[in-house]
Amino acid sequence: MAYDELNAERRRLEQQREGTEDWRLWGPYLAERAWGTVREDYSAHGTAWEHLDHDQARSRAYRWNEDGLGGICDEGQALCLAMALWNGRDPILKERPFGLTGNQGNRGEDVKEFYFYRDATPSHSYLHYLYKYPQAEYPYAWLVEENGRRGRQDPALSLLDTGVFSGGRYCDLDVVYAKASPTEIHCRIHLHNRGPEAAEIHCLPTLWFRNTWSWAGEATDRPSLRAVEAPAGAAWAMVADHPELGTYYLYGAEVAELLFTDNESNTARLWVAANANPYVKDAFHRRVIEGERTAVNPAQTGTKAAAWSRHGVAPGAEVRRSSRMPPAGWRCSPST
Repeated sequence: MAYDELNAERRRLEQQREGTEDWRLWGPYLAERAWGTVREDYSAHGTAWEHLDHDQARSRAYRWNEDGLGGICDEGQALCLAMALWNGRDPILKERPFGLTGNQGNRGEDVKEFYFYRDATPSHSYLHYLYKYPQAEYPYAWLVEENGRRGRQDPALSLLDTGVFSGGRYCDLDVVYAKASPTEIHCRIHLHNRGPEAAEIHCLPTLWFRNTWSWAGEATDRPSLRAVEAPAGAAWAMVADHPELGTYYLYGAEVAELLFTDNESNTARLWVAANANPYVKDAFHRRVIEGERTAVNPAQTGTKAAAWSRHGVAPGAEVRRSSRMPPAGWRCSPST
């Protein structure tokens, strides 16, 4: 890191210590995994792994925390931003890492993904994340079945052992966050095809509110996300209003289809009970993979939103996506 950059980070940390600027308001506080954890366990006998498993995670609203790929959120985890991907083959939208529970893995709990935190500053003014996404169908069932067949004395089966990365057939999701101020966040997404053939990749940067209203009663002020007219220099825009966090905008520089739903449980799928709200947490999975257009809100409002773009990436080529998330009062410049 250059000397001037070190001095800039020192100033940010001094401002944080003195209380003049809150550089840690936004940071890498979003977990990779909230499913199967004790915080979300309401089972009768403490069976957290089974009470809310990976299969339920895309459809069931969490109460206490959230999860995602390469995500960030505010320190109270009211508003979250993370990545979602689809390779055109997987049975589910890749919104969070997959792993085995302690009862499934022959060596206990074991994440079956490859992701790396490449760089970060103490003030969270700069964050760099890398995720390696196979171009072949992700072997969810095989990982569970094969690890279940193996005993405690056998080695664990890793994702690399399955052959899905053979010949370099994967895409790198490279995400960089940088703060222009404590409340203005810039995001650059790089999608790089490392394989020898062209690859399909769907990219869905996703912004959503943690569900606090379902347990708080009718008197609670509910946050909202909605599409707004994009200013000059942006291809799309949405606004996020929260009664405590305030108002933020998310601007995108490249063309994308905006999807909206609510961060609420799909009770019809989970418990065979009618949904009180037709737009539920797993709507983007259903829209992108199953082609269910009615899964998303045509009014373009809700508590969960994504900017969906589809790419055919040539061998060795790269696609870039960029966005800004400033607070209310900020004005978009011609160059996003």
